Amino acid sequence: MSNQTSFRILEDIARDLSSDMVCFPTFLDITFQVRTALKKPDLTIEQLGTLVSAEPLMSTKIIRLANSAAMNRSGRIIADLNRAIARVGMEAVRSVSFAVAMEQLLNSKKMAPFEALSRRLWEHSMHVAALSRVLARRLTKISPDEAMFAGLVHDIGVFYLLSRAANFPDLIADPAELHQLLVQWHADIGHALLAAMGLPDELLTVVQEHELEHAMDSVSTLAEVLFVANRLANVQHGWRDPAYSAPPDAAVVAQIFAADELEPLLAESADDVASLKAALGGQA
Repeated sequence: MSNQTSFRILEDIARDLSSDMVCFPTFLDITFQVRTALKKPDLTIEQLGTLVSAEPLMSTKIIRLANSAAMNRSGRIIADLNRAIARVGMEAVRSVSFAVAMEQLLNSKKMAPFEALSRRLWEHSMHVAALSRVLARRLTKISPDEAMFAGLVHDIGVFYLLSRAANFPDLIADPAELHQLLVQWHADIGHALLAAMGLPDELLTVVQEHELEHAMDSVSTLAEVLFVANRLANVQHGWRDPAYSAPPDAAVVAQIFAADELEPLLAESADDVASLKAALGGQA
């Protein structure tokens, strides 16, 4: 098959995302409700809890997050939703809303043709989100919640492209063409989608550039956190099909850290990463 189908999809997306009335996929509905609520300067935990409680999966994930090793050092179990929101903070609720949206999309019937890819993408996104939070907290002054959110949505362009590709049988039947479309365009599409949602410019930039090589000898900015987290996650949990892509270059990350730094950092953060992935991802 030629790349005519890919071109048609890109044309449709460009038309949608550049229009005054962007038609967002229904899987993003919950994220808009949370985003709208968080814009209110006088929003209370109780009001946010009322909104979240209407979505059982989201409520469950927030309580899991509040009880994760990364968020609950005391070990005291929290079962009440409002107390869980108070523990994780309102901004973390935004990350959970995106996790719920992505999970609902990937579990929908329309995504059945992409089941194997969807599983890899889900695992990768959760891993990058968790690693980003851990790296930000341990190595930088960046908000860990901001870093977790960036990690979670860095590949939202892949999710969005898959949701559109599901309507094109020719593309479903040509995994090599689909893979090329995803690899080449997911960063730009993710940038455009998040821009249309009104998210901050810094986030748009790091999402668009997360695949680009960074000349760096330390980790201090959000872009650097996301780059390192993405490369580390790619070694074990990449979404790209090895039949169509070269294996990830672990040496790129190794160059940033001294030989005796990386392994201890990963070992020390392993429990936090595992607990955050379990809380955000659950059973995808």
